[in-house]
Amino acid sequence: MLPRFSRAGAAAAVLAVTLAGALAACGSSSDDTKGADATGDTSAFPVTVKHAFGETTITKKPTRVATVAWANHEVPLSLGIVPVGMSKAAWGDDDGDGVLPWVEDKLNDLGAKAPVLFDESDGIDFEAVADTRPDVILAAYSGLTKEEYEKLSKIAPTIAEPGLPWATTMNQMIEMESEALGLKAEGDALVKKLDGEIQTSLEAHPSIEGKKFLFSYVDPKDMSQIGFYTTHDTRPGFLLDLGLPAPELVAARSAKSKTFYETVSSEKASELDDVDVFVGYGQGDGSTLASLQKDPLIGKIPAIKKGAVAILQDSTPLAASANPSPLSIGWGIDRYFDLLAAAADKA
Repeated sequence: MLPRFSRAGAAAAVLAVTLAGALAACGSSSDDTKGADATGDTSAFPVTVKHAFGETTITKKPTRVATVAWANHEVPLSLGIVPVGMSKAAWGDDDGDGVLPWVEDKLNDLGAKAPVLFDESDGIDFEAVADTRPDVILAAYSGLTKEEYEKLSKIAPTIAEPGLPWATTMNQMIEMESEALGLKAEGDALVKKLDGEIQTSLEAHPSIEGKKFLFSYVDPKDMSQIGFYTTHDTRPGFLLDLGLPAPELVAARSAKSKTFYETVSSEKASELDDVDVFVGYGQGDGSTLASLQKDPLIGKIPAIKKGAVAILQDSTPLAASANPSPLSIGWGIDRYFDLLAAAADKA
């Protein structure tokens, strides 16, 4: 199984070297959670947002916002709007309530009740979404199929991903969804704020700068190949946007690929000799690194041999925060860069 967390759940399969995402969301719903009572530019409507399946026009300011897929609920929450329904956290949830900690913090700040949680472990629950009676559905960061988009659009105007599945950047997600909510100026301000926080943290971790990071997956039961995320994926894409170079193999494959994930045979492990740091999920007790170093082929890769490997403890909030989102930045960017910097110091 590839680590693409359904988008929620497949990350649980990433026990060796993978970086990652997960889902976030909250609890029960009432009409008190309709969060579009936040200020918005009603004169902006109608607004039309382009995406992979054409364009969606929203004729008036939404008052009941629903979101599906990873992290889309964090945009309205960041703008003071509590969705009527959003995805349940199926990975990275530290207390089992279906809500990642930075989402909990924001709900508490807003004094809000938890929205309805959509269980997406087996795909989008269209009936549950419809039951929340939304007047807009946000899914700019997703891998919606055309069929899924059309089903959601029968419920309410839907904002789908702008291009390739799961390739929407955090800033694109904010820009598309804030416009759909009539909060374009507020969305632009949020992007600027988050960019500043990220840059400040990056500058505080100088050993990261200039390093080539590989976000990868090695099946501990079959180490005959090395999987890696392309730059279409937000994890390596996030660092690339910060000016950090991609390893040569990743750059070359990404230029030809339309997917978030590729593989290379372990017999060709030398193609990864320019990687400075491997990043991924696994066990923080050193066993994941030990298994990589023990492999007769993978263990010869310079970064692996040096121990320049950043292991995110599997299914923890920090591991989930490695997939950047509006609310996770303030919660975890320093911790995330601490981990990368510690591995980079060994490169």
